[in-house]
Amino acid sequence: MKNLSSVLVLFVLMTFGCAGKTVTESCEIKHEGQCYTEAKSACAAAGCPDDCVLLETYPAQVSCESETSDATVNPDQPVSSTKPVLFVVSGHTELGDTGKKTGYFLSEVAHPWHVLSQAGVGVKFVSPNGGAVEMDPKSNDLEDPINVEFLASPDAKELTNTMKPSDVNPADFSAIFYAGGHGAMWDFPNNAELAQAAATIYENGGVVAAVCHGPAGLVDIKLSDGSYLVAGKKLAAFTNAEEDAVELTSVVPFLLADKLTERGAIHVPAENFEAHVVADERLVTGQNPASATGVGEKILELIR
Repeated sequence: MKNLSSVLVLFVLMTFGCAGKTVTESCEIKHEGQCYTEAKSACAAAGCPDDCVLLETYPAQVSCESETSDATVNPDQPVSSTKPVLFVVSGHTELGDTGKKTGYFLSEVAHPWHVLSQAGVGVKFVSPNGGAVEMDPKSNDLEDPINVEFLASPDAKELTNTMKPSDVNPADFSAIFYAGGHGAMWDFPNNAELAQAAATIYENGGVVAAVCHGPAGLVDIKLSDGSYLVAGKKLAAFTNAEEDAVELTSVVPFLLADKLTERGAIHVPAENFEAHVVADERLVTGQNPASATGVGEKILELIR
């Protein structure tokens, strides 16, 4: 007998080896929508006749032991009661008229995710149009072990079906984090639903954060008094000098640092491509990919 009650929070579940277990009521066991009268048959259908568990809910569901063990709480892993952090990722894939691809920048998702997940804080993903999003191919660095860890995680699977802004309940989140990648310059601004969700999270006492080109999501956030969230606040973002260094000044729809300054922000630049994080009240921003871990660490500090 194996107790899973600490893992599945909506039910008190008891787990039993299920091969050969028979139930009297038809359709009391299901696997992928198919009804079974015998647990043995359901276990076989699940592909694990000799390594199978029966979750005692109604209707019962079957699961392979190896799959179940992945969900088991690691006693060495901190468990947080903090609400999850909402990650905003770009769904835009065309780099202007260059014929090149863009998207979200992998390390700018993976590194903050790593900081939060190590502390037991969950993350959820939303994109401006919902659904599947694509990685900027320039960011596909598999020499980075944190990138590899993220891509192998269950959380990464959410990037194949991100939430739409209309799916978001701001009350469910402790923070909202805008990840970068040049795609953000096209689809983060002018998204009223995301801007409203971010404003609500902030005014509920939560954190608004962004890194690199992610601050493109900040340019249209207005608070309930009509002021821009960034007005009068110090922040970091991808600089004009960095945009020039990557030869995309004439490709992006606007220069991010200039647009934020127009909104009243106090842009605080550092040297090109050096890690640089700025926190002003509950607004946390980072300048470039090297700043992603630091942004994650500051988010964690503020939501704890």
